Amino acid sequence: MTAQPMPCMTLAEVNDFLAREFPQIDVGRSMIVQEVGSMSARLRLVASDQNLRPGGTISGPAMFALADVALYVAILAQIGPVALAVTINMNINFLRRPLAGDLIGDCRLLKLGKRLAVGEVSLHLPGDADPVAHAVGSYSIPPR
Repeated sequence: MTAQPMPCMTLAEVNDFLAREFPQIDVGRSMIVQEVGSMSARLRLVASDQNLRPGGTISGPAMFALADVALYVAILAQIGPVALAVTINMNINFLRRPLAGDLIGDCRLLKLGKRLAVGEVSLHLPGDADPVAHAVGSYSIPPR
């Protein structure tokens, strides 16, 4: 079994990079990067009225954004501050209705190459291991 690569960016470095390069994400308020690890990341979507849809549930676009940013953060933590890594595909399956409240996105990278990264994100309510959604996505990594 091969050892998993350690991240080259710390949690603080990832948060600083996102605040500088992507202020629209509002890291620390609407989304919180809680952990970065070996080929992984955990983010929290802080629920607010702008994340809800009629019926008092987290909206699909908010869940999709959490999955996309979680995948981006997991990749950044491994390869360093590469602002131009971009989503090339993302599929999401909504499994059950999430109640209004915070949502956790746990990302695990499945492949990390020089030009392509593939990962999966499980979205669940805090304290509940059963996922409300599952996403699989891929990112293009620009040449260095």
